[in-house]
Amino acid sequence: MGRIRILPDQVANKIAAGEVVERPASVVKELLENSLDAGATDLRVEVESGGRRLIRIVDDGCGMLRDDALLAFERHATSKLRDVKDLLSISTLGFRGEALPSIASVSRLLLETRSPEETTGTRIEIAGGKMLRCEEAALGGGTVITVRDLFYNVPARRKFLRTEPTELAHIASLVTHYSLAHPGKTFQLTSGPTELLRVTPVATLKERVYQVFGSQVLDELVDIGVRERDLFLPPPSVPPSEAIAEYRSEPDPEIAEPARRFRLTGFFSRPQVQKGNRNSIFIFVNGRLIRDRLMLHALSSAYHNLIPPSSYPFALLFLECDAEEVDVNVHPSKTEVRFRHGNFIHDFVRDTLRERLMESRPAPSFSPTPRVAYPPGDAAQPAARLPYSEFSQMIENEPPAERSLVAGPSQGAVDGALRPPLVSENASPETALPDFALRPARGPAPRLDFSAPPLEVTPGPPPSGKLQRHLDAHGDFPREAIPAPEISLSVLSELRPLGQIHESFIIAASRDGLWIIDQHVAHERILFEQVMKQRAAGRVEMQRLLLPLILQLTAEQQIDYARIADELHASGFETEPFGNRTIAVKAAPAAVSASDLEWVLFEILETAEGELQGVSLDDLRRNICASIACQAAIKINTRLDASKMEWLLRALAATDCPMSCPHGRPIALHYSTREILKAFHRI
Repeated sequence: MGRIRILPDQVANKIAAGEVVERPASVVKELLENSLDAGATDLRVEVESGGRRLIRIVDDGCGMLRDDALLAFERHATSKLRDVKDLLSISTLGFRGEALPSIASVSRLLLETRSPEETTGTRIEIAGGKMLRCEEAALGGGTVITVRDLFYNVPARRKFLRTEPTELAHIASLVTHYSLAHPGKTFQLTSGPTELLRVTPVATLKERVYQVFGSQVLDELVDIGVRERDLFLPPPSVPPSEAIAEYRSEPDPEIAEPARRFRLTGFFSRPQVQKGNRNSIFIFVNGRLIRDRLMLHALSSAYHNLIPPSSYPFALLFLECDAEEVDVNVHPSKTEVRFRHGNFIHDFVRDTLRERLMESRPAPSFSPTPRVAYPPGDAAQPAARLPYSEFSQMIENEPPAERSLVAGPSQGAVDGALRPPLVSENASPETALPDFALRPARGPAPRLDFSAPPLEVTPGPPPSGKLQRHLDAHGDFPREAIPAPEISLSVLSELRPLGQIHESFIIAASRDGLWIIDQHVAHERILFEQVMKQRAAGRVEMQRLLLPLILQLTAEQQIDYARIADELHASGFETEPFGNRTIAVKAAPAAVSASDLEWVLFEILETAEGELQGVSLDDLRRNICASIACQAAIKINTRLDASKMEWLLRALAATDCPMSCPHGRPIALHYSTREILKAFHRI
């Protein structure tokens, strides 16, 4: 007897269930997608014990006929496909016909459905893949699917499930995602007696974001609007070697085929909202929730040089295109897709987000409690560690006993606040300190001391009733004089500099409050964009060295140098090999001083080999220009007169991206007039 045999249907269904049903959230996903394909406008999800004990999906869709309800539990039975050609243009969320039989094979399932074409409904009960009963029933329109005791007959799979709160969080995240993708529908999620989500139909995506996340999160997001781009392809008669996809504002019938239109909508966060993982990135393609590396890379590229490399933004992106442009039949659970023109999609998403950031110029607010966009159930993630910072290094090296926090309304808001410099009584003003330390003031002018202990409030009985605020002798601030909050950095050119803190931060006033600008990173952004423009125009200013600088490299650095030698030369570095693992530097960009030249080159060469291979050529150029700008920028502990501060603010306002330095550190913080008045109990 041969060794190869056909597996029984029961075993095959359990194998398929292992691909489709990973956890309770997978069951919710498959059933929700079926409900949406059925045209449901009111969807209710009920779970118990994180979905292990009970999952019930109730919808008001088209329902099923009795014969269709019986066929639905056969493998690869679907109403979505008729021919193999239909695989090239799938417009529905479900199409494989594996969801219901896979779920029924590992649970106790009850299906109750009625189509408007029939006067009575159908009730089907299945346990472990075996049909127990099928009968007529008096049911309303739509479908109700109840899944009990998930993985009851597969104990090994049940043991791999996480805790009930974890599984419930996955379900809540999934229902939240689909409620965002369909703002015109009602979604309700309950866990036992607790209602976790309930949203009603709204007209716009912005209203749905407000329903789900609230006004504080919405204030931190930038609306993409509706951005479209057309792709014109050469006709089939053009040889493949010459058929280069390109997009134009107007079609050319002699060269290109009719346009393929791509549309991008949604929201994404301002650069100061930085998450430690990708859990706040929601990507939909033609209404389908996906996890796509191409789109994630495009999103990261849009934030390149705006946030730290290991941080992630909050993003809610909806890409719409022709069904022929995307292949959704590449993953059993339909969570991955493949684009026909991936490079075009990548550039479209990256350019759209980057352009929208440049247009909006969002400014970070300097509020007592930072507002960060976290979805429901997601614990607050600390921001990723920023690149080298003189202040952070000083604070880390500072003895704990000598630290003092800035006096303010909330201790949790001073994680990155200013500390007064530590100056010994016997230290000379001219004593040389390391570059990362705050140098003391040169001269008798005293510095403001922020280290006073906070005010102590004597506890008293809690107030009864509503808090009443009476007008005192100082008068009330006229409300008509309170300007609307300004959240755009476009007002930088109108700022009036008032002075410096620690000769490192510029304090400026505007019509709408107070601004604090980091002079080093502000100048770094200015120089970075100047170097980038010079690099693009091929006119990088260079200075020749009197004597070549000889650098000894490691084996890894030697390999990296050979890979980026051309980019170094285009950026203003004239180098050549000088023996074994040695290079000679004959010229450098004019912005880099001779004392910093060696540091800049090693910073570029010491990029991790894996990271260097993974970044694009454009990202590599940006990294080189960022290193040049960082060393040439104004340092901290540098006294600036009023004219220099005004020039710095005007030049910063003229940049394309005044929000962040090339390493992702924020440049300016805004403390609005309204927030100041609230802090002083004036409003």
